Amino acid sequence: MTLAATTHEARSGRRAGRSAATAAPRPGQRASRRRNLLWVALFLSPWLIGFLVFTAWPVMYSGYLSFTDYDVLTDPEWVGLENYERMLADPDVRLSLWNTFYFTAIQVPLQVVVALALALLLNQAGRAAGFFRTAFFLPKMTPPVAVGILLLLLFNGQDGLINQVLGWFGIEGPAWTTDPAWVKPGLILMSLWSVGSSVIILLAALRNVPSELYESARVDGASFFQRTVTITVPMISGPIFFIFVVNSIAGFQTFTESYTAFFGSGNTTYSNDAALFFAIYLFRQAFEFLEMGYASALAWLMFVIILIVTLIQLRVSRRFVYYEGEQR
Repeated sequence: MTLAATTHEARSGRRAGRSAATAAPRPGQRASRRRNLLWVALFLSPWLIGFLVFTAWPVMYSGYLSFTDYDVLTDPEWVGLENYERMLADPDVRLSLWNTFYFTAIQVPLQVVVALALALLLNQAGRAAGFFRTAFFLPKMTPPVAVGILLLLLFNGQDGLINQVLGWFGIEGPAWTTDPAWVKPGLILMSLWSVGSSVIILLAALRNVPSELYESARVDGASFFQRTVTITVPMISGPIFFIFVVNSIAGFQTFTESYTAFFGSGNTTYSNDAALFFAIYLFRQAFEFLEMGYASALAWLMFVIILIVTLIQLRVSRRFVYYEGEQR
């Protein structure tokens, strides 16, 4: 047997020994792994228990209730697909879905654009950026109920601040809170009040864009707009996509501000229909009319819609979102 053959055989034996050791751990190693798994389970148990009790079980139970007639006061009565058939014939479902899609389709892109513009300005602010980051984020801390009341004060058609400012330029402001054609645009503008969190996320992303790319673009004579479109947006497309998805989910569930402004305290003005979002209609069916079975069916419809929209966004993102180190 030659020396090369002997060496090859020895190496093969060592590899086989390592493979056998990996495939069949010693009793001490198995005990150590079990202890590690027990510790992992112990530390995860508070979250697991909370998830099972407060998320998984309510979701499953609401699925059962969606096939029943349940008014909280009496036991659920099985009705099969009756609640879902009722949804197909309910004009308020169509109205609330239209209002919700209208609001989300305009509010989400507008918020992303405004957040990106503010983040670009803050990125040039230098030492003052810390102050402005705090200033932009503070409105996010305002309770949503207070934002709903603030909407009525700012957008009041008679003496609201927005119409007063428009009057300085000779523009007659619309009746934001009573004209059905202007209710949703007013709510969309008011939603920009909480754009601060998106600004902070995009500002952090901008700080990670390599400066060499901008320097090369300047040498080539690229303008600020060209640098933004060809460098900034592609390099931070991941955070932009994250904000787009999160804000879309929040847009479909918008509730508090609109409910406070147009449905709270017995408000019965005719503009209510223009502000009737799907989450508000679901809430009223559940807690005002005690139609818990029907409300559960509405909740599952909302879940399916959000799931479909999110999956579409994830599919589209494969073409437009860039991740550093990704292989194309």
